[in-house]
Amino acid sequence: MRIEEHPVLDFERGEKITFTYNGQEIEAYPNETIVAALHAAGIRQLGESPELHRPRGLFCAIGNCSSCFMTVDGEPNMRVCVIKCKQGMVVESQKGKGVIRV
Repeated sequence: MRIEEHPVLDFERGEKITFTYNGQEIEAYPNETIVAALHAAGIRQLGESPELHRPRGLFCAIGNCSSCFMTVDGEPNMRVCVIKCKQGMVVESQKGKGVIRV
């Protein structure tokens, strides 16, 4: 669900783009963050805590916490609350501490 109208904010969304999240195609807008697109698609659980494997969702939305860590285009531990969507990007949820690929 996305807000379509707002009395103060102006939404300049442009053309829809798509990216892949855990193999599922997600629609987004170019100036939208990854987590906003996931939330609009009904995805609320973003990952699990590394030690106790508890579900994690959106917490701060300003890039200060680690609740939204995901792997983006092969790069682990990216804060998807501050990364904007790009056409064709591949986003994967993480379990545990994320593996660095060399």
